[in-house]
Amino acid sequence: MTTCDVLILGVGGQGVVTLGGLIAQAAMAVDVPIAFVPSKGMAQRGGFVKVEVRLGRADAGPRIGERSADLVVAMERSESLKGIPYVRPDGRFLLYDHVWEPTGVMLGQDAYPSHDAVIEALSAAADEVCVLDPAMRPTLDGRPVAANVFVLGAMFSTESLSGSVDPNIIESVLLKRWPKAADANCAAFRAGLDAGARLKGSA
Repeated sequence: MTTCDVLILGVGGQGVVTLGGLIAQAAMAVDVPIAFVPSKGMAQRGGFVKVEVRLGRADAGPRIGERSADLVVAMERSESLKGIPYVRPDGRFLLYDHVWEPTGVMLGQDAYPSHDAVIEALSAAADEVCVLDPAMRPTLDGRPVAANVFVLGAMFSTESLSGSVDPNIIESVLLKRWPKAADANCAAFRAGLDAGARLKGSA
């Protein structure tokens, strides 16, 4: 059985915990051992959120150690830097380059990291970096699809994650969880799969 340790980072309101929960639900549906540990900082929109997902490790602990994550996913640019200590040197970093400026930055008290500085730091830590521009997120009937489901699709373009849980299982979970949004979520997931496959190593 393929194993995969995934660390997902972001801020409140982005559906980061939902991302991990969807993977956990899909894994349980096909009897893949799963450890799912969500952690939240400030309990409000914009607070730090971290999710640890370990797949295929029946006897392992729930937490991901330093330099051991096969895949680190960040849904916000500055928060991605918190994942650097965890990614394997031969691992992959996936950044959805959304910018959420904290209060200190908006008040001019703190500096916000540039795109180039972040990519340089991520590239020094991981073997492969894939950057998703939020502008790549497709629309359906004139409305943008869910960003977290789009990122979920890009996550499953990796061999380590798709080897642990078949992407088709994820689609079935999406259909069951939100049947009224089936078209939008399937479009988002498939667009993410395609984007992730095309952008491997693009940074």
